[in-house]
Amino acid sequence: MAITEIASGLQFPEGPIALDDGSLLLVEIQRGTLSRITPAGVVEVVAELGGGPNGAAIGPDGAVYVCNNGGFQWIDVEGAPFPVGRAEDYRGGSIQRVDLASGEFTTLYTECNGNPLSGPNDIVFDRQGGFWFTDLGQRYGRQQDRGALYYALPDGSEIREAAFPVDSPNGIGLSSDEKTLYVADTTAARLWAYDIAAPGEIRPQAGHNAGRCLASPDGLQHYDSLAVDSEGNICVATILNGGITWFAPDGAVLEHFPTGDLATTNICFGGADLKTAYITLSATGRVVSMPWPVAGLPLNFLNH
Repeated sequence: MAITEIASGLQFPEGPIALDDGSLLLVEIQRGTLSRITPAGVVEVVAELGGGPNGAAIGPDGAVYVCNNGGFQWIDVEGAPFPVGRAEDYRGGSIQRVDLASGEFTTLYTECNGNPLSGPNDIVFDRQGGFWFTDLGQRYGRQQDRGALYYALPDGSEIREAAFPVDSPNGIGLSSDEKTLYVADTTAARLWAYDIAAPGEIRPQAGHNAGRCLASPDGLQHYDSLAVDSEGNICVATILNGGITWFAPDGAVLEHFPTGDLATTNICFGGADLKTAYITLSATGRVVSMPWPVAGLPLNFLNH
């Protein structure tokens, strides 16, 4: 399918949100900002968040909620930036709330039950107005934090640990009936499903990661963020074999759509019929769009 460039010159873009006015919100991890791409392709800074803003979602109050990993250390790989671990000025992970009108932000959460958030990564709101998010952890020296899944309320009043440990949880999404939570495991390139017992509660499975492994394809690759479409398929952004891998609800691979960027990191849906996929190509600092075979699943609190 044809790929159209929306914007370039971005500093490791992720977390896209397609708005009804034709603009696109996203984070620039290396730049430390929440940014907006206008319909004309102009990039504007909405908020200077610092650290490492990583994933973003619109909440029930219209604000943007951001997973901030606290900051990465970067290296250059053939002219492209890649994160390789915790920044020297790492300040801890957090969940931030950004007012879109003013750009002002507040920090909602930095810990859970006395355990600091290490590397919050991606976020999704349920229809009750709470949000699930992943914490991938951070690497530093010879150490690596263990990951976890969390659930929190947007007013800052409650955060709970839903699963720990989880190897390297990254992308996160909900099925249309919100009975299943999907999580992409970066390092092992596995797609996990968690049965939701109640808002903020999963029904743990016996064995690894407390979930059900839907898919674990062959070959060297990493999984990043994901989105769910209107037919219940899971669309996972893949690194190294850069593209979007399209999984059926049972984990079968329907198709792989290459993008030409080794660090294809995020996907969201927009357009009048939600059949346009917006994809972040982080290594080359671009956002592109492509037509999608079916409509995306509407996200809660976006007026599609």
